[in-house]
Amino acid sequence: MDHKMIKGHGAALITILIWGTTFISTKVLLVDFQPVEILFYRFLMGFIALILVCPHRLRVEKRKQELTFMAAGLCGVCLYYLLENVALTYTLASNVGVIISIAPFFTAILTQIFFKGEEKLKASFFVGFIIAIAGICLISFNGSRLELNPMGDLLAVLAAFVWSCYSILTKKIGSFGYGTVQSTRRVFAYGLIFMVPFLFFTDFRLGLERFAQPVYLLNIIFLGLGASALCFVTWNLAVKILGAVKTSVYIYLVPVITAVTSVLILDEHITLMAGAGTLLTLAGLLLCQSNPKNLKRGIQNGQRKRKMCHGD
Repeated sequence: MDHKMIKGHGAALITILIWGTTFISTKVLLVDFQPVEILFYRFLMGFIALILVCPHRLRVEKRKQELTFMAAGLCGVCLYYLLENVALTYTLASNVGVIISIAPFFTAILTQIFFKGEEKLKASFFVGFIIAIAGICLISFNGSRLELNPMGDLLAVLAAFVWSCYSILTKKIGSFGYGTVQSTRRVFAYGLIFMVPFLFFTDFRLGLERFAQPVYLLNIIFLGLGASALCFVTWNLAVKILGAVKTSVYIYLVPVITAVTSVLILDEHITLMAGAGTLLTLAGLLLCQSNPKNLKRGIQNGQRKRKMCHGD
């Protein structure tokens, strides 16, 4: 694996490590904030941070490219999070966690449609997908009874599909040749613009005095600077290097990181079922990322070494 690929996998892993812990900050803020308020403030803070990091204006060369940035902002910043938050009001969080994890499958299908031949799918991807989803189900439900809610579950499916659209759009943006920070900043700008109309149909209020409490201020800073500004840059960089499909399968790790974080920070106990689910999820992820040719070559090399040891 060359340096560039290591950089791509590292960027994806850093992103998922942070995204897997955001539930703690969100949980703290939900005591006194509406979901749409958290969403708006975190991306506004992320947008401002990206301006400070890279103040140079991005000059888009073609109108079609501008439309791509707009679509990415609508999908990845506005619609995905709104659909996910609304889905949580109708169905169980465990349902949403499992359903969102099918996003890599949608991403793979869309990649085959719009980028034919660029990221060929192997049988290992689909086998890994099934194994990872089985593991995620064990982690998410953890012995609890499955309760379906058509409205909430459908919204979660739409959220997963919208995120896969964002991944495809990010791949397209990566081919434009612009800087990752500047591109992410432009996506944030359009996401915030599309978000504003929704604020008038919710219980949104400024309430800036709430940030006078250090616990709220620190958690929104973590979500704004870490989970939004930093993570969207690293995620977009990973997509640019690895491709949409290989990057998207890292989403499988979110429930694993969430479970581990719950044990370390919230002092929750991990069950045997959750432990088994973690192992299955990791196995599915590794299988999705594996190259069957390299695996076959490794097996052949191993057999050759054994023959040499036995003097055959």
